[in-house]
Amino acid sequence: MIEVTLQIVDAPLEETVVRIALAGALGMFLGLEREWSQKSAGIRTFSLISLLAAVFTILVLETAVGESLLVLGGLLVIVQGVLLAVQGLLSADEETGLSLTTSVSMLVAYGVGALVAAEFIIEGVTVAVLSSLLLVLKRELHEFAWGFSRQEMRATTEFGILAFVVYPLLPAEYVLQFGTITLELEPQVIWFMVVAVAGIGIVNYAIVSTYGGRGIAVTGFFGGLASSTAVVGTMLDHVNQRPESASYAVAAILLANAAMAARNLAIAVGFTIGGDQSLLVEAIVPLGAVILVAFVIAGATADWSESGPIDLESPFSMKNALAFGAVFLVVLVFGSLSEEWFGALGFYATAVASGFVSSAGATTSAVVLYRGGQLGPAEATIGILLATVSSIVVKALLTTTSANQVFRNQVAAYSAALLLGGAVASVVLVI
Repeated sequence: MIEVTLQIVDAPLEETVVRIALAGALGMFLGLEREWSQKSAGIRTFSLISLLAAVFTILVLETAVGESLLVLGGLLVIVQGVLLAVQGLLSADEETGLSLTTSVSMLVAYGVGALVAAEFIIEGVTVAVLSSLLLVLKRELHEFAWGFSRQEMRATTEFGILAFVVYPLLPAEYVLQFGTITLELEPQVIWFMVVAVAGIGIVNYAIVSTYGGRGIAVTGFFGGLASSTAVVGTMLDHVNQRPESASYAVAAILLANAAMAARNLAIAVGFTIGGDQSLLVEAIVPLGAVILVAFVIAGATADWSESGPIDLESPFSMKNALAFGAVFLVVLVFGSLSEEWFGALGFYATAVASGFVSSAGATTSAVVLYRGGQLGPAEATIGILLATVSSIVVKALLTTTSANQVFRNQVAAYSAALLLGGAVASVVLVI
């Protein structure tokens, strides 16, 4: 008796049994929402489907007859799903509908069972959890999609193409040869930065669209993350219509500058995590000084009883993304060549010029050059700060078109204070 017990304990069935049990549990997890929603297939059906897939997958791995059974099982699930869809179509109950979601969910449960049995545990659990979330958040997802305008839907689709189609197709490394100078680029990292900047714009477009009329902090700071130029344009129009609103319009521009500096700081620090170079912590002090000065002045001078909306034309556009990418690539190449030919001064000049167009582009260029070892931490930080400063100057110059002298003077004076704070921080950094 003792010998038989030891043989059972040592039998190599533990892992297989655990995978089968996990497949059944995940099937129950997927069927829970369907059961709660009183659909045709529920907990038992989904669990059995996952178990069936797990059994057939194990037979595929251990015998020669399992492959045909696995295919047959998948076909049976598809047929059952089609029958349920037809039944829902013929049903007079509007709540039942076409039942396409239940049909597809059954096929997902079959796939989850196969993944788990094939020892893709993490992948199977991930698919089950994400699928369950999609089922549970049905109403929220529908309301979210129905709230999209045509322009927003197009922008979101274009963003998806850039993020999930173009990015995987790009090579991880690419070498450019200019005579005796060799430039090593990281196309995927470069494009990911472009997508990240565009993603920030989309998220904050939604925030500004929702809360834009409820406070200057939202319209200024979050609008500045999406488009600081849009903030300036909106405040110019508002001041021209309501001269008495100059105080909070100035604060909005200051907060937009703070948001722009915060975005650049996030790029500088975030994209140096996990690289060959150390974390670019040197950027925290100078950009933090710009952010702090902007918030202090805005908090002390604004008339917080006022609030003003901001209208952004679009959350994202393919044209803007490609233009950003082109500017970024040109800045990166010429910045590298200038740094190679003239040292740090060449890169600084390029950073200032590119900051007039896009401080985010100049920041990402500095980060990539730093990641590649072509710039030191102090040089990269100073370049980022120069681009940030030049962007502040651009916004101050835009406000000179306003007919409101008080508004023009305040923006110029407070922008000078931001520049002074950045300059002091730069001196401290160099010393």
